[in-house]
Amino acid sequence: MNTISSYSPIHVVGGGLAGSEAAWQIASSGIPVILHEMRGVRGTDAHKTDGLAELVCSNSFRSDDATSNAVGVIHAEMRMAGSLIMAAADRHQVPAGGALAVDRDGFSEAVTKAIHDHPLITVVREEITGLPPRDWDLAIVATGPLTAPSLASAIQAQTGEDSLAFFDAIAPIVYRDSIDMDICWYQSRYDKVGPGGTGKDYINCPMDEAQYNAFVDALIAGDTVGFKEWEGTPYFDGCLPIEVMAERGRETLRHGPMKPMGLTNAHNPTVKAYAVVQLRQDNALGTLYNMVGFQTKLKYGAQAEIFRMIPGLENAEFARLGGLHRNTYINSPTLLDPSLTLKSRPGLRFAGQITGCEGYVESASVGLMAGRFAAAERKGEAILLPPATTALGSLLGHITGGHIVTDEEPGKRSFQPMNINFGLFPELEPGSIVKPEGVKRFRGKDKTIMKRQLIARRALADCAAWLGQVQGFAESA
Repeated sequence: MNTISSYSPIHVVGGGLAGSEAAWQIASSGIPVILHEMRGVRGTDAHKTDGLAELVCSNSFRSDDATSNAVGVIHAEMRMAGSLIMAAADRHQVPAGGALAVDRDGFSEAVTKAIHDHPLITVVREEITGLPPRDWDLAIVATGPLTAPSLASAIQAQTGEDSLAFFDAIAPIVYRDSIDMDICWYQSRYDKVGPGGTGKDYINCPMDEAQYNAFVDALIAGDTVGFKEWEGTPYFDGCLPIEVMAERGRETLRHGPMKPMGLTNAHNPTVKAYAVVQLRQDNALGTLYNMVGFQTKLKYGAQAEIFRMIPGLENAEFARLGGLHRNTYINSPTLLDPSLTLKSRPGLRFAGQITGCEGYVESASVGLMAGRFAAAERKGEAILLPPATTALGSLLGHITGGHIVTDEEPGKRSFQPMNINFGLFPELEPGSIVKPEGVKRFRGKDKTIMKRQLIARRALADCAAWLGQVQGFAESA
């Protein structure tokens, strides 16, 4: 190892986007890193090369608009923090309109070269079959959604059988302020008050018989995504896709997730709904609601079109759409502390998609934070968490505790992987949104755009202030 440092190395397991970013952040603080990557010794079902930070799906990092898009905001914050992933993406950008897309080979080669050329980073090609040995002291596991079975078993042994999920069964998540409450109403079924509940814990969307039948027809005709060969078909009765339930019989949904029993329409109490779609609060902030029982393999375009057929959701905006796919991740809100450290094992952090985030930049950003936190710990410095008002802080809050306890399983949090979105950010201070001078009507999309612009502006200012307090890191990759 070619290092000039008095510090003991920090070990990083996994050379994807999160692991590469974590290693870069640690080394940029003057601390040596040993990066363990199994590709080159053992491949995966999805990767094609042994290059670091290989993009296995899309080549898009999504929107680069930092003025009114949450993804663009996290791009900007990562650039401010000296992100290697963002620097390599910027250098290998290809035309993609307002999005940041990259030449995937050039991008991976640039990250690989930067990591190998850094004097404080040593890359070891080997498979880590268990949890990092305790004598490694400080370590970060960033093995992604394709974590090797042996390592996954070791994680389960350390954290418990229910701590690791191997498939996402994700229902769409809707921004609360895009739901039409002139049509919908708050009520729990039979007004039941669960743990921490009030009896009005769900938003209910009523359907008459004609609307229900049209909805079922649309579900059955909808275009779906197939499973990849290595994913298998993980259907089980507890999380059947909504369109599969519809195919099993026209009345199946009315006797399943869309049953109308125990509910009275607050806007029209004398008329019984034929079917009801329920949405449940998804985050502690109350800004996001998930569609109960609506996990799906419908393609995204079909989802948006079909789900906006539901009364009250005609203008719904989705923080994320539904899905069902292979994705190994831990129950982070229960297992990790706010600095991404495993509560049962001091010194061991997790980063990237295995923590329950979705997307390239989200994965890399969690690696960025884990690397900074580990470096601070190694130096004996206080770990300064990013403010909750930043994109980094809001994503960290989502991962480590931004979830409500479910009624069905008291004590278990409603944790599912998610991309960065404005629903994860704290609300603005009252009175922040002011109607522009000379504008007569100011609502709907115009008001939403201003709200997002203000949240973005606040995030970047607070991130800059946070980074000003965090010393010892390179300003640019």
